[in-house]
Amino acid sequence: MHLSDAAIEEFLKKLELDVKGLKDEIFRLCWYMRGGVSSHELFHTYSYEDRMLINEIIKENIEATKKSGMPLI
Repeated sequence: MHLSDAAIEEFLKKLELDVKGLKDEIFRLCWYMRGGVSSHELFHTYSYEDRMLINEIIKENIEATKKSGMPLI
């Protein structure tokens, strides 16, 4: 299959956005975990499913914190 230069460039830009999104997700998880997990572990040890489960737990904890009136930080 032959792709045009424009199609390749568009594909590469999409990949770049995907990488930035992954990095953003991982660094935010690290912040919320407060040192409980490293970015290296999240990149290389934990699966996508693991990260999604951790994200859900964090969201639930944020909501519980908001409802309790306690500060998040």
